Amino acid sequence: MKLRDVTLDDERLYERLRCDPAMTAELGGPQPKEEIPGKVRTDVDAVERDEYWVSVIETDEGEPAGSVCIWAHDDHGEPLSEIGWMVLAEFQGRGLGRAGTAALIERALADGRWGVIHAYPSVTNAPSNGMCRSLGFTLVETLDVEYYGSPLRVNHWQLDPTDAGTVAY
Repeated sequence: MKLRDVTLDDERLYERLRCDPAMTAELGGPQPKEEIPGKVRTDVDAVERDEYWVSVIETDEGEPAGSVCIWAHDDHGEPLSEIGWMVLAEFQGRGLGRAGTAALIERALADGRWGVIHAYPSVTNAPSNGMCRSLGFTLVETLDVEYYGSPLRVNHWQLDPTDAGTVAY
């Protein structure tokens, strides 16, 4: 598994991850395909400015298998760092998502600017919730949130870098 920064050439990967009903079933459904070029451009620009990180997860052969990203935003007026990941169906179950997420967490913890890292997988997304658990996240609560206009019931996990031994890669 390798990680690399997102590029404008990743538009097809974004379409496959974000516009497929099966891939987005745990996220409230597909996003409009016409929004993808703008989203890719926004992410590439933000990565170039080092505002947030979007990494493409590649197989050892260089095939794009998914993505993992970390970004900061406000949550009720408080800064919050969030991590999220997606792996294409044909690559799921191989450990690529976990390896890519662990690598990005390791980079984020070494960087030091992200603080406590939060993740919000759907309560019904057993693989993502299991990955949070296996990477040392602590379950905080279950919440109702909105994602791209769709209501979701999610588990709120957090990883506190000040807790010794929390990350279990």
